[in-house]
Amino acid sequence: MNIAIDGPAGAGKSTIAKLVAKKLGYIYVDTGAMYRTVALFLLRKGTDTDQAQAVADDIKDIVISIQYENGVQQVYLNDENVTGLIRTEEVGNMASKASALLCVREKLLDLQRKLAAEHDVVMDGRDIGSNILPNAETKIYLTASPAVRAKRRFDELSERGETPVLEKIEADIIARDKQDMEREIAPLKQTEDAVLIDSSYMSIEEVVAAIIDEASKK
Repeated sequence: MNIAIDGPAGAGKSTIAKLVAKKLGYIYVDTGAMYRTVALFLLRKGTDTDQAQAVADDIKDIVISIQYENGVQQVYLNDENVTGLIRTEEVGNMASKASALLCVREKLLDLQRKLAAEHDVVMDGRDIGSNILPNAETKIYLTASPAVRAKRRFDELSERGETPVLEKIEADIIARDKQDMEREIAPLKQTEDAVLIDSSYMSIEEVVAAIIDEASKK
């Protein structure tokens, strides 16, 4: 069984997908973390994402792996655990740019499909149902208003002791939505067979229950 959860930045896809996977006993595949890992590598190297060939050359030999340690997902870049380094706004914005490049998508596609072919998985991202797992039995398009998503991100960063600016976060989210939806390669979109869930006024528990209910129909 494959459950594909797509949606814009800040919609809560990762949080929801992890909980759905845990309740069903499936493997959670965080594709966003994989793209963020590529983004972290490119930021460290100073690679210009406007130069597709340079990106392709730089990422040719990198190794990204997802492992589970004590039931918690860990992401490795060339044997370095980067789980705690890939959730910054800078890395997120770079990931949005990098994920538009064909060379980056091809680098990660094989790993993602291999995991889905071998296990019951819940996978979240921007183009899971439309591109990576087009035959997934359950497809969800999870969204929320830009204002709600910005407030969630604001609260998350504030809890970490940072001093975010709500207006800037919302502007960044709107800009990232536009970039993700208008990119030429595998744009963010709701497929015809995906169930729309707007979580703006839903609790996490309600969203998880709705997705499990949809999966139970298959």
